Amino acid sequence: MTKYKLVLLRHGEGAWNKENRFCSWVDQKLSSDGIKEAQNCGKHLKSLGFEFDLVFTSILTRSIQTACLVLEEMGQEWVPVQKSWRLNERHYGALIGLNRAEMALNHGEEQVKIWRRSYDVAPPPITESHPYYNEIYNDRRYKSCDVPEDQLPRAESLKEVLLRLLPYWNEKIVPELKSGKTILISAHGNSARALLKHLEGISDEHIANVTLPTGVPVLLELDENLHPLSPHQFLGDQEAIQAAIKKVEDQGKVIPTEKK
Repeated sequence: MTKYKLVLLRHGEGAWNKENRFCSWVDQKLSSDGIKEAQNCGKHLKSLGFEFDLVFTSILTRSIQTACLVLEEMGQEWVPVQKSWRLNERHYGALIGLNRAEMALNHGEEQVKIWRRSYDVAPPPITESHPYYNEIYNDRRYKSCDVPEDQLPRAESLKEVLLRLLPYWNEKIVPELKSGKTILISAHGNSARALLKHLEGISDEHIANVTLPTGVPVLLELDENLHPLSPHQFLGDQEAIQAAIKKVEDQGKVIPTEKK
C-alpha cells in the first residue's frame, strides 16, 4: 500500500540544453520550449489531481523557474518552496560550456558517455582560467551555502553528486515526507538520477542507462520505509516521453554529416 508520494522533475529545457552544451552550474533561464514544457507538466499534474504540500529546488534559476511555472498552472502558487545548492546539477568541471556533439567528435562518443553517464568518473576539474569560473564562484548565491566556498566542488562524478545530496535528503526532505506531505522536487538530470539510484537501488553499471528528459514528471510511490513499491513512472504521453529520452541520449553523439 502506498504510504508516500514523491514527484521528481528535471527542469524544462534551458538555453544551453537547446544548444547541446554542458550547462552544469552556469545559471540559465528556460528556453521558450522549456517554459512550455513546465507549463504542460503543471497542467498534466493538475489533471491527475496532485496537490503538493512542499516543493524543493536547487538554487539554479532553471530549476526554480520550472517549479514556479508548474505551481502556477496547478493553481498552487502558495505552496512553500525550499532551495538548496545540494540539489544543483552535477558539476561538469572543465567541460562546462562545451558542445556535447563536438566533444564526441573530438574525444569519441564512448568517452563523452563516460563523462555524462558513468557513476564514479568525474570530468577534469574547472580551474581559475576557465571562462565561466568567476561567473560561478563569484555568484552571491554560493556565499550562503552550508559549506565554505573553497569546499564547493570543482567537478563531480554522479557518486559525488549523491554524496552531497544525501545529507539534505535525509535531514530536510525525508522528515517532511514522513510527516505525510506530498512533495515535488524540481531539480536537474543528474541530481534526480542520483536520488533515483539511491531510492531504487539501481546498480552503478545500470544507472548509466537511466535517462530523464526535461519537463517530464517522475512518480515514486513509497512504503513506510521509503522503499519504492514499483519502478518509477514517467507521467504523460509514453510515446512522446520515449522520443524525448532518445533526444537526450543522442546529445552525446556525433552529428552525422549530410551526404552530397
